[in-house]
Amino acid sequence: MPSGWTAPLRLSYGDIRISALAREHLRDDVRGINASLELIRRTRGGSWPTEPVTEEYDYVDLVWHECEFRENESFGYAVYDDEDRYLGCCYLYPMGRRTPLTQDLLGYDVDVSWWVTPDAYRNGHYETLYSALGHWVATEFPFSRPYYSNIEIPGKGPGT
Repeated sequence: MPSGWTAPLRLSYGDIRISALAREHLRDDVRGINASLELIRRTRGGSWPTEPVTEEYDYVDLVWHECEFRENESFGYAVYDDEDRYLGCCYLYPMGRRTPLTQDLLGYDVDVSWWVTPDAYRNGHYETLYSALGHWVATEFPFSRPYYSNIEIPGKGPGT
């Protein structure tokens, strides 16, 4: 990260607003993850979550996200709509952390991923959050080559 740069704590786009993941999101996050296990695996991919999460497990994870954010190492955000409904999470990780680094990925400078709850997915927020992330990465972060690592990329279909 550029010297002196700090990530935004809050951003908004249309009816979506995000705030840096923190312990205050614990109950919403646990409910959201546990309601979305299959959808997360289908859209975001990766090895997480393998099973429903407990509050104890998620608390530790949220503290980790807070520390990473504070140190400018990675940026996790809780996602809500204008009516304060929890929609999911989005993440900006260093390349190689979430997705194994390969020769093809060396030109990218950030790994972007996200997930939403089943209700949010049905209401089109998966696509809207993808658009929001594209806007935020281009205007609020010092990245020029984002890699969107979700399995399902809006407009491209599953597996692209």
